[in-house]
Amino acid sequence: MKKFALAAVIFTLVLSTAIIKNTTKKIEDEIFTAKENIRVLKSEFENVSLEYDYLSSADKLLDYQFLYFEDDLIQKNIKDIKTFNISESTEKIQDFKITKD
Repeated sequence: MKKFALAAVIFTLVLSTAIIKNTTKKIEDEIFTAKENIRVLKSEFENVSLEYDYLSSADKLLDYQFLYFEDDLIQKNIKDIKTFNISESTEKIQDFKITKD
């Protein structure tokens, strides 16, 4: 009887070890996948942040204009901008409208 109980305890321990090991492996795989996704998103965020920092400033845009385009670009008044709407039956030119969301 003692041998049977000892064998049952050993079998239970081996089985629980295997179950815990498989569960741990699955969790490690999920953690690795999450870290890889975070790494990719962090890289993308850095690129977007860099682009925003350098291209969103009006002063920077004017500097780039003088550096790369010289006199090719001219400043326009926003009221002079028109939109061209094409639908199936008509084509219209309208004033540009700025809406706040």
